[in-house]
Amino acid sequence: MTTFSQSGAKAGATTGATALATATTAVRADARAVVLAVLRVTMGFVFLWAFLDKLFGLGYATKSANAWVNGGSPTKGFLSRVAVGPFESTFHAIAGTWWADWLFMLGLLAIGIAVIAGIGLRIAAIAGSLMMLLMWAAEWPPARFTSTGEPSMSTNPVIDYHIVYAVALIAIALAGAGATWGLGRWWATLPVVRDHTWLR
Repeated sequence: MTTFSQSGAKAGATTGATALATATTAVRADARAVVLAVLRVTMGFVFLWAFLDKLFGLGYATKSANAWVNGGSPTKGFLSRVAVGPFESTFHAIAGTWWADWLFMLGLLAIGIAVIAGIGLRIAAIAGSLMMLLMWAAEWPPARFTSTGEPSMSTNPVIDYHIVYAVALIAIALAGAGATWGLGRWWATLPVVRDHTWLR
């Protein structure tokens, strides 16, 4: 009788430990999903805010007089001030061109909406990373001095916020972070997305 009682107690303890481990794993998975959702929404807002500020001139990075709706150029100010790196003349040449303005603004808007909504994260990650890489090249952190000999004020010759943003976008896409607080599950059920997984 004692043997059966001990066996039952051991079995109960094992079942309880398994249930606790399963519950703990589920809680951790939920916490990871929430953390990724917060990262996704905040990253998306970085792009969306930049679009809104440049479109309307909200008075932060862009003055009202320089707003796109008031005839300002979203790319001219930044690209015409590039004073460092091997692509300096290239960025000066495209600063303020109509196609650069449109590509930049449409990119900011599309990436911001897609990342916040949790849809098309793979495309958004590629486009956003490319945009960040181009901006990194414009600021060229490896240079210690500008083309005029002034200190570049670079804080890190390799990794700056552009690279961090790109890595965050890639992580969000690879983790499929659109399901929590987003439309990722619905997006994945669309026939065109089911047939072309690169659209997820």
